[in-house]
Amino acid sequence: MAAEGGGKEMNEIKTQFTTREGLYKLLPHSEYSRPNRVPFNSQGSNPVRVSFVNLNDQSGNGDRLCFNVGRELYFYIYKGVRKAADLSKPIDKRIYKGTQPTCHDFNHLTATAESVSLLVGFSAGQVQLIDPIKKETSKLFNEENSCQHLWKVNWNEERGIEGSKTSEEALVTVQRLIDKSRVTCVKWVPGSESLFLVAHSSGNMYLYNVEHTCGTTAPHYQLLKQGESFAVHTCKSKSTRNPLLKWTVGEGALNEFAFSPDGKFLACVSQDGFLRVFNFDSVELHGTMKSYFGGLLCVCWSPDGKYIVTGGEDDLVTVWSFVDCRVIARGHGHKSWVSVVAFDHYTTSVEESDPMEFSGSDEDFQDLLHFGRDRANSTQSRLSKRNSTDSRPVSVTYRFGSVGQDTQLCLWDLTEDILFPHQPLSRARTHTNVMNATSPPAGSNGNSVTTPGNSVPPPLPRSNSLPHSAVSNTGSKSSVMDGAIASGVSKFATLSLHDRKERHHEKDHKRNHSMGHISSKSSDKLNLVTKTKTDPAKTLGTPLCPRMEDVPLLEPLICKKIAHERLTVLIFLEDCIVTACQEGFICTWGRPGKVGLLSPPSQASPPGATVV
Repeated sequence: MAAEGGGKEMNEIKTQFTTREGLYKLLPHSEYSRPNRVPFNSQGSNPVRVSFVNLNDQSGNGDRLCFNVGRELYFYIYKGVRKAADLSKPIDKRIYKGTQPTCHDFNHLTATAESVSLLVGFSAGQVQLIDPIKKETSKLFNEENSCQHLWKVNWNEERGIEGSKTSEEALVTVQRLIDKSRVTCVKWVPGSESLFLVAHSSGNMYLYNVEHTCGTTAPHYQLLKQGESFAVHTCKSKSTRNPLLKWTVGEGALNEFAFSPDGKFLACVSQDGFLRVFNFDSVELHGTMKSYFGGLLCVCWSPDGKYIVTGGEDDLVTVWSFVDCRVIARGHGHKSWVSVVAFDHYTTSVEESDPMEFSGSDEDFQDLLHFGRDRANSTQSRLSKRNSTDSRPVSVTYRFGSVGQDTQLCLWDLTEDILFPHQPLSRARTHTNVMNATSPPAGSNGNSVTTPGNSVPPPLPRSNSLPHSAVSNTGSKSSVMDGAIASGVSKFATLSLHDRKERHHEKDHKRNHSMGHISSKSSDKLNLVTKTKTDPAKTLGTPLCPRMEDVPLLEPLICKKIAHERLTVLIFLEDCIVTACQEGFICTWGRPGKVGLLSPPSQASPPGATVV
């Protein structure tokens, strides 16, 4: 573990760090924020989120950046490590009244230089479809049709935004017909131009089609499928309407979900502390995992779909095997809740033991030493080759990162000695804890399931969201709809939700629930966690939730304080790493060898979240 010094040095914000690849540097001129560059008062506001899309612009400036700060939403040209950010000319800016943006996602399949589809979720439960290039608002979901009135006031230079128009929009406060709770996550379904999935703090998820309306009355549902701690309903209607499907998953808020690289599986993390992995098309539960304590807040897939990493209120990152349905490692480096986890597709390395297996000899070997899109594609190809039974032995190291409310960035390496516990564990990367390799899968349904990454996915977009699969899944999605229509009518069974006391829970966490206080009596603290149908005290020590000493404990390669306020964004791009904090500053960290000479910005750089 890369240790910092004591005292003042521990509280000093870092502007660079070194890994085995070289030196990563913060680029102050590439910092994005609100045009006035004033830190945002984050108390009571929703987390800052960032979305990327590439428009394949022939000029070479095809990257677009969207981020929310409070009740504002911004859309910029992202110049990355090449040029300094120009905050005076956002492509689009929107200010909302009565609600705040909470999350957003671009449709990479339909994006062009003239048009882009952006979904935005809100704290009051609505989902808006907008085109920030055309400055249009096309549809509003989870609102009564007769009340979908948006009014806009165009602001111009007098508001300090030169060369652009700013829309102030008021979402009329009416009864939400589908779900009244805050939108926690919204994503386009991989491979689809019209389907998208929305999660709410109620614990429900809804599948929408942008071509369909939501109706003027509350939807009626019929049961499609039910299992342990989940139920899926279809909308009962004479004509097709939104939502197409309603998922009720676990208890408490559904904090985040992520599609597998091939789009066939869906990983969900909830406030009840459970990771649940579903086959998205057949709506079957594949496997589950329980956090050490507290809720799970974030989730991501490895590039080949073999592993899932989660983070949450136990201050840990947890690595779960998709194939074996069990925890294979935990990582301890954060001092507070982990808010984002993400794999670095460009640094994950694959090496074959026989050099004759390289397709291009010298060129292929050099490919292992450089970053870039070619490297990421080559890595995915080798990961798929590694899954083949007739290939030669392959050594793989997965790189992933995490950021948390402790304002720290951690980078982790997941190596062969962790992935295959029958081999001796390396003391350099882990403690002496050895996992029982013979433990049965947790939450497995006993079915043989192909790893979702065996088929090589298409090239990765410059986005933290997983690549949209090029496979034709129109038939598979319609099969779900056909099955839903053919299924019998049943009463909708709502899972009970526990009224959590957030402030009290946070105080308990700060006093008792940090990793520094975990001891042999930690099971006593489990009673403070939100109660679920599965007793946490009974799951601890089982394959569902192994004890700390039963699995390897990873130590971070680096652990650096990089912001004043809690971190909410971590995205790995080809030539940089992007982070963001709750103050509204989006920072760019140049990768080794990728930092060029930036032209100076047109205005003075602010102190922001950087300390030199």
